[in-house]
Amino acid sequence: MENLRVSLLQTDIFWENKAGNLYKQDATLSALAGKADLVILPEMFTTGFAMNAVTFAENEEGETIAALKKWAGMYDMAIAGSFIAREGKDCYNRGFLALPSGDICFYDKRHLFRMGDEGRFFTEGKQRLIVEYKGWKICLLVCYDLRFPVWCRNRDNEYDLLIFVASWPQSRIHTWRSLLVARAIENAAYVCGVNRVGTDGASLIYSGESLIVDEKGYILAEGEPGIEQIVSAELDLTHLHRFREKFPVWKDADDFTIKL
Repeated sequence: MENLRVSLLQTDIFWENKAGNLYKQDATLSALAGKADLVILPEMFTTGFAMNAVTFAENEEGETIAALKKWAGMYDMAIAGSFIAREGKDCYNRGFLALPSGDICFYDKRHLFRMGDEGRFFTEGKQRLIVEYKGWKICLLVCYDLRFPVWCRNRDNEYDLLIFVASWPQSRIHTWRSLLVARAIENAAYVCGVNRVGTDGASLIYSGESLIVDEKGYILAEGEPGIEQIVSAELDLTHLHRFREKFPVWKDADDFTIKL
């Protein structure tokens, strides 16, 4: 089984400056070529957590998707994150996983942040995304989804790695750190949570504190508060499978149905 080299980009985001953010991340990703199999960007990495959805929304032919496909192929890496997408009259906070093959998979954020009026400007998603890459099963979720363990639940070991891309303010950072560890333990999976740093256009401050957590809840790597940096670790799938065989807690999990 192949290990997975993961890098989280704990970065500041230029507010509602799509061209500036794409240019910035191109330079960062090029430096990771040959060093990372999977690179994870924060939520809405091209704009920040902006509610001006109609202005910045793109379809699948837009500049963000074009850049992601180019980067994934040129630098031979998978790239995850989210951006503002449009389908018809609806806008979505759309997660993506771009693969070196040229394929790109999408997940629309299920839980829209009520306290920030996200539901006024975006449409909620209805289906989770699990993608196979280099022998790993990867589930991608977005920010506020972290607070909802039923939606995150790893039924019958559907995934090996759970990703959260986020814009999680410093004022609630203890919750962010605590829930990432909880999701790793309860789902017997690796968890990667990438959070931005800096201050956005709504004057919210972000401290980052991105985490890579193993299936027992131990932190393998973490971002320093308030610092732009790359947080990296190598994940071991053989180790994870051995743990699940030795401690098969998933076999005793409750069954349930989610009503959408």
